[in-house]
Amino acid sequence: MISIIIPVYNQAEKLAKCLASILNQTFTDYEIIVVNDDSKDNIKKVIENFKKELAALALPESRLASENPELEKVELANFKFITQANGGANAARNRGAREATGEYLLFCDADIVLDKQALEYFADALKENPEASYAYSSFKYGWKTFRLFPFDADKLKQMPYIHTTSLIRRKDWPGFDEKIKRLQDWDLWLTMLEAGKTGVWIDMILLRVAGGGTMSAWLPAFAYKLLPWLGSVKKYNAAVAVIKKKHNL
Repeated sequence: MISIIIPVYNQAEKLAKCLASILNQTFTDYEIIVVNDDSKDNIKKVIENFKKELAALALPESRLASENPELEKVELANFKFITQANGGANAARNRGAREATGEYLLFCDADIVLDKQALEYFADALKENPEASYAYSSFKYGWKTFRLFPFDADKLKQMPYIHTTSLIRRKDWPGFDEKIKRLQDWDLWLTMLEAGKTGVWIDMILLRVAGGGTMSAWLPAFAYKLLPWLGSVKKYNAAVAVIKKKHNL
């Protein structure tokens, strides 16, 4: 089973689209764990609506009306909603993982929409590559396509290129460092690399990031070269320095 862990902070509208993409998956052996990192928006309404959709799937076709009061009584074994004090993305991810029961972990930010076959392709990749600890794919961020390449340890030491939303064997996952506030995905993959854990690439675009959120951020490459004074560039460079120092790069 795949445990899908979704950290969310003030992204209720995007969360609704993320959850809808999970319901549309061809692979259905999963559980969903949403960790609300003390959001101030209408996330509870989004969760209530989604729980009704999940409950409807468990009822016979003749009882699928959304207004059916019996939907409120259906126990959802494959869904958890947790609210915690604000601790940041990594704290929320770790909290979700502690509640997970699956053999595989998928950390899926709220601003992500999965391709309908994403879980199926991820799971197949790990079954076909038992030596790999995780499977990752190419992805889109807004209009920008990030078409990746086969796993390369040397390149991983040079730059972050693997998205957080990759399928990980739970037994190989070391946990997220909650002291790291930026480039958390790069830190995770480097930590796993140091333990001899590597990934396998799927040559497909299996996820799309809406962008503009608090869990994910991206700037075009020219910004880092031509706009070093930009606040976001300074913060990025500072984050790179933190990661390089931690991993002796």
